[in-house]
Parts: sequence; structure tokens; C-alpha cells
Amino acid sequence: MIQVSHLTKYYGARSAVEDLTFEVAKGEIVGFLGPNGAGKSTTMKILSGFMPASEGNVTVAGFDVTKNPIELKRSVGYLPETPPVYGEMTVEDYVEFAAKLKQVPKTQLKKAVTYAVDRTGLGPVRKRLIGNLSKGYQQRVGLAQALVHNPPVMILDEPTVGLDPKQIIEIRELIKGLAGDHTVILSSHILPEVTATCHRIVVINRGKIAAVDTIEQLTSRLRKGLIYSMTVKTPLIQGIEALKQVSGVQSITQAGPKLVIEMRPGGAEIRDQLVEIAVAQKLGVLEFSAERVSLEEIFLQLTTEERPA
Repeated sequence: MIQVSHLTKYYGARSAVEDLTFEVAKGEIVGFLGPNGAGKSTTMKILSGFMPASEGNVTVAGFDVTKNPIELKRSVGYLPETPPVYGEMTVEDYVEFAAKLKQVPKTQLKKAVTYAVDRTGLGPVRKRLIGNLSKGYQQRVGLAQALVHNPPVMILDEPTVGLDPKQIIEIRELIKGLAGDHTVILSSHILPEVTATCHRIVVINRGKIAAVDTIEQLTSRLRKGLIYSMTVKTPLIQGIEALKQVSGVQSITQAGPKLVIEMRPGGAEIRDQLVEIAVAQKLGVLEFSAERVSLEEIFLQLTTEERPA
């Protein structure tokens, strides 16, 4: 649905993004991550047809952003970081105004407005002035204008910025509900939001792609060996020594009742064996899980590595 190939954008002699290549499949939600100044908003503007690229090819919903700009805009719902709303208009009037700008046919106008208002949970405030609404509801209005022409692709730049925790959860659920019917790419600085919402992530650093993958796959790549956490009732020394003798175990670190078991890279799946031995040794297993690298750790590793000169 979205295909980006060797995308580069220059501002004068400086490149904001350089040689970006990635794809987003139909119905997928992909998070676009990177530190401030990495080139996220620039990429979003190019994908939405708001800004031309300097080099490379971008196709969205089958339309080339350079050769078919009008068709592309009809196929994209774009929410910039600051919602483009007018405080003196009512929600319903503004969404209808946006629909007309997006050339929704007159015969479908009422249906389109109702769809966008209902889908974004704006029904109870549809007659109120936008300027009198909370930041969360104004963000919903921004989403409604991006959704009103029922585009196959949604491009959302920091859709939860400045919202309180309750509003963030509401917008998160709204975006998750778009999956399948719409292809979504969103940028965010709120990493737990990406974890909860997105199928895959694209990490950009200094204008270049640092990684494109699922969080699970990035976890495997960035952690050399799998790590298990086992909490036991009775951490007997002989039982811990028995666990250390299991093929594939590299080391075991004890912190009170918690055992951190680090496995050798590329080893076989032996979690059942570890639990069986712990039970046989009467350690009293209370909890057993695989430890994951958090998205924050992944982000920091990918965006703080020094690039070769």
C-alpha cells in the first residue's frame, strides 16, 4: 500500500532524509520512530503529497506522489502534528467543510460526515464549537477530517502529542480500530503507544533507516542470547547448579528468589526442560517468563549508535 524507495530530501546542501526504503502492507499499522530532527515529519509530508522529494520514488495506494499528486491526495488522510481545525466552527460544520475540500460528492456528503463523526466518537459534541472542546476532542476532530473521505491510507504525525493519559488511551483505541479497513503509518514519541498499537516499526536516525521490523524480531536481533526469568520459592544451591548444567545455559544470576538465566545464542528451545529440572530439584517455581528488551531499549540502541564516517 505504501512503497518508499531510496527517498532523499535536501534542504539546501543538508539532507533531512537520505536513501529511505521501506514498505507498509495493506491494513497494517506501522510506527515511525526517531529522535527529534531525525526526519520523521519530513517523510510524512512527502508521503502525503504535501512536500516534494529531492530523489527517490514514493507510491501510496498505487499512485506516484510526483506523477499523480491529485489522485494520491484523494487516497490519503493526513493528520499533521498540529490539527488543522478552526475553533470558530462547529464539529459537524468543520467536518463537512473538510469533506467538500476533499471533493466528496454531494450525494455522499451527509453519509461521509456521519461516518467520520461516529467513527471518531464525536457524536455527543457534533454541534459544539471546536474552540470550546478539550485537546483530546480537538485531536479527534483532526482525525475526523483525515477520515471523512474514507481514504485507504492514513498518515498520522504525532497523533497523541499533548494529550493526557485518558485521552491517549482513547486515541490509541481509535487508531487500532482503523487497522484492516485502513493502512496506517504514524509517528510518535510515546513509545508504549507504538508497542500497544503498531504491527511493525520503522526507526529512523539522522535521516537514515536504522531498522524496519517487528518489535519481537528487533528484540531477538539486539539481544545476543535469550534470557529467562525464574522466580522460585526455595532457591537451593544444588538446584541452581543443576540448572547450570543444562545444555544451552550460559549463566545464571541470582537476586533473592529470582533467577536470571541467560542462554547461549542460537540454542534450542529448552524452557520446558528448565522448569522440569527446577521442579525436580524442589525449587518451587512461582513464575517463569522470557525477558524482553523494551521498546525504549531498542530505540536507544538504534538511535545512539555512532555511524561510520
